Amino acid sequence: MFALDLHTHSRFFHGFAARPTPFDPVGARLLGAAARLRGINGVALTNHDYYEPLSTGSAVRVPGIEVTTTRGHVLVVGPDPPRFTHPERLTPMETVALAHEHGCVAIIAHPYRNSTVREVDAPFDAIEVNGKHPRTESWVRQLADDHGLPLVGGSDAHYPFEVGRAYTRVDAEELTPESVVAAIRAGRVEPRVDNHPTDRLVRRFYHRIHEQKRHLQTPTWLDEAPTPGVGRPPGEDDD
Repeated sequence: MFALDLHTHSRFFHGFAARPTPFDPVGARLLGAAARLRGINGVALTNHDYYEPLSTGSAVRVPGIEVTTTRGHVLVVGPDPPRFTHPERLTPMETVALAHEHGCVAIIAHPYRNSTVREVDAPFDAIEVNGKHPRTESWVRQLADDHGLPLVGGSDAHYPFEVGRAYTRVDAEELTPESVVAAIRAGRVEPRVDNHPTDRLVRRFYHRIHEQKRHLQTPTWLDEAPTPGVGRPPGEDDD
């Protein structure tokens, strides 16, 4: 059994072009060092709309990319992800097909933040419990049950200290990109969320930021009042 953070980024900030930067190699090594300190065996580097093979030092690196589809974000993880995607060009269905063509899995990322990917009838391989919003875990579990998909965990780390706040336990004999893909497809994975006080503090910060940005959403089947800040995903106009 291995611990793998399936959602990390090698740069500190959002809002830049989808391309590698000179900082990426440094960021990747910092992620790897932080992962090992937290007992995480490996990390999937899933930068926004580009993949660059980078060393993560002593931690195992799993290639990946976070694709900005027309309905929100999808993680593509495996041995040979696409090197570049145009933000908001690919539909979720096209993204899943691209992932499978490259021998990768397609994972719905943070399904209740700035996304309606969860509403798309596409052959996804898993759904993510996101480290920034573990309060949605019960909703995500219900979503996974409804779709018959396994759950995975990822920190969505943009800063090294965030690595491992959510991660995936992978049942495999060895930790390779191919074995990770096989384990996810077979359902031999389960999410874990770390509840360290620092993690709780950072989550409250992100919750406030995403509320202000109107990115948070609540399942329509809940009877309670909607989460403040319901927003539309990239590529969709507000009604």
